[in-house]
Amino acid sequence: MNIASRITPADMLSLAFLLVDRHGAKALGYADLAVGEMEEAGDDQRAEAWRALKSVVEDALAGRIERDSEVTLH
Repeated sequence: MNIASRITPADMLSLAFLLVDRHGAKALGYADLAVGEMEEAGDDQRAEAWRALKSVVEDALAGRIERDSEVTLH
């Protein structure tokens, strides 16, 4: 069953900066770990959500976005 996500782009931005604020560059490793765990569990939907979050974390760490940026997820 495919359930639509209730997480908004603003939520993703907020979560990404929360991870960056708490863990710095290690946030990428935590996101990778979560992706792997979700894939191992066969939970493709959550794995994809973590991949999207990881992408936003990467952008935040690289300075491509700021915490008050407007984000569109693709």
